[in-house]
Amino acid sequence: MAVPIARLPAVNAQVWMLTFVTTLLFHRGVGDVSVSGVPTTEEGPHRRFEYKYSFKGPHLSQPDGSIPFWIHSGNAIPSADQVRITPSLRSQRGSVWTKNKINFENWEAEVTFRVSGRGRMGADGLAVWFTTEQGLDGPVYGAADQWNGVGVFFDSFDNDGKKNNPAILVVGNNGKLVYDHQNDGSTQALGTCLRDFRNKPYPIRAKITYYRKTLTVMINNGFTPDKEDYEFCTKVENMIIPSEGFFGISAATGGLADDHDVLSFLLFRLSEPGQQPPPVESEIPKEEKDKYQEEFQNFQQELDKKKEEFQKEHPDVQGEPIEDLYESASDREIRQVFEGQNRIHLEIKQVNRNLAMILDEQRRYVTIVSDELAKKGTNAVSGQDPATQQLSSIVATQQEVVRILNEMRNSFHESLKQLGSVQHQGNAVGMGTYETIQHFNDIKEHLHTVKRDVEHLVQRNAQQNRSVKCPELPPLPSCLSTVHFVIFVVIQTVLFFCYVMYKSQQEAAAKKFF
Repeated sequence: MAVPIARLPAVNAQVWMLTFVTTLLFHRGVGDVSVSGVPTTEEGPHRRFEYKYSFKGPHLSQPDGSIPFWIHSGNAIPSADQVRITPSLRSQRGSVWTKNKINFENWEAEVTFRVSGRGRMGADGLAVWFTTEQGLDGPVYGAADQWNGVGVFFDSFDNDGKKNNPAILVVGNNGKLVYDHQNDGSTQALGTCLRDFRNKPYPIRAKITYYRKTLTVMINNGFTPDKEDYEFCTKVENMIIPSEGFFGISAATGGLADDHDVLSFLLFRLSEPGQQPPPVESEIPKEEKDKYQEEFQNFQQELDKKKEEFQKEHPDVQGEPIEDLYESASDREIRQVFEGQNRIHLEIKQVNRNLAMILDEQRRYVTIVSDELAKKGTNAVSGQDPATQQLSSIVATQQEVVRILNEMRNSFHESLKQLGSVQHQGNAVGMGTYETIQHFNDIKEHLHTVKRDVEHLVQRNAQQNRSVKCPELPPLPSCLSTVHFVIFVVIQTVLFFCYVMYKSQQEAAAKKFF
């Protein structure tokens, strides 16, 4: 069907208008989705580690007790692998602060710490700060009150008695507010979560991120060794904090006390995608750069001199790879296996000596009993004398004990031979092979069998000792009975009186002649 030429402009105008409206609606719909939906391909911030505002072990502190780029005050005690902010003593305060100010717009801090104590409850707690001034000492977890900045508090003592501690709080301050100790800061907290961070098997890790005016706190509860096992704690949006300030960590104790140990503090500068941070060289002044370069060259020269002196003193070590001088992880595992094997070998030797002593005693006892039976005539029939029957059963039992002990001794000798063969194979091969593991399993089963045999032997001896007793010897005949003794005493008494009367009569008769 032909379209009149006069109507062509009107049709074109309608098509153009329909196309414009459709395009406008499509762009509007896409804009709504991009605003209201969750972006799936949004690029995260760039992270750059800042060593001047961080510390971690080993070699955390200098020989003079100082921490590079940090200052400590109060009762803080730096060591090689951690900083003990406060010891587990009453009324202690301590803190560590960066020496230089930070002027990052966005940052992320990772703090690794441990809070441990003997009691069921602890006090007072630990705090991570970002403030415009260094709060070296004060009543708020060992730092100054009325700070200008933000503090993340790990409160372990329940001051208000609401049973909502231990807890983690985010408290901001503009330099004018006084911290509410009586209510544990709950009236001033911008965000909080309940987490028990005391006496955990692994150190607690806190990741504090300030990015695009949003402060996020993530916590690793210390139940697993996984360093990246973080869970969400709290988030504070539309939070404005100073762009320049000092980072710090403080802690305090009261009537109760805990050890507050900080193992590491790592700071990262965050920059938005497309805004790369300035190079590190531009941030270091030329004087400091020249000083560091000179120190590095001096250290390199001293290191080269030490290498030359070592090579002169140890010419036999030249040409060997440096890794061979140290013990690898596999070598350490093999060494631990052989050390445990040697301990088992020594224990089996000791048990073998003890069994030999028991065997000798049993043999001696059997010999004595056998001699007694030989003296009394062991050729009699079994029903002739009950005492002889008991002695015969004792002898049989002891002979069985001797036989079992001999078998145990032979089994121990076999175990020792197996251990010797395993040691020879381990020293020759130098690796934990399948045969070595199989030998260990055989030795373990053999030892369990020996243990059961010994327990059975002890129980059997105890039962036999309760049921079978040695016959009692008959009472020895008395040479003088009681009746004979009384008659003898009476006769002696009568003879004595007769003698006394005879002497008195003789004396009376002799007096008549005078």
